[in-house]
Amino acid sequence: MSPLTLLPISLTIAAASALLHIWLSVRVSHLRRLHHVSIGDEGNAAVLTRMRAHGNFAENTPIFLILLALIELAIGSAIWLWAAAILFILGRILHAFGMDRPAPNALRIGGVSLSWLVLLGLAGFAIYLSYGDTADRRPIELSPMRQAQLAS
Repeated sequence: MSPLTLLPISLTIAAASALLHIWLSVRVSHLRRLHHVSIGDEGNAAVLTRMRAHGNFAENTPIFLILLALIELAIGSAIWLWAAAILFILGRILHAFGMDRPAPNALRIGGVSLSWLVLLGLAGFAIYLSYGDTADRRPIELSPMRQAQLAS
């Protein structure tokens, strides 16, 4: 791996998360305009549920992206990391659609369960990387420019 290689999984999923965040924001804005809601939910259940879908995404995604990036940095790009990242994004989309339906429903429960399972798996693997067998870890590679800076 080149010292200048970026984290392709983390960067791709961070971009996908940004697009999903915008999509969730637009969904809230659409209902606000439709129901003439300026601030908060003004007691409108539809606006509230869309706000919570957006808020739940904003609450869970940062820790997911941090875990994803740190694990990718530690072990490199792995197919299973792609799978975990895609499952997390899929779970967040399912959750958003599930929030538009009366609770409980399969989309909402499936979406949140999928997201939590991915977070739990990444958290467990991060702990393993921290304290387990060091053979799974990748050494930190410095760019040639950084190596020259440290050498001087």
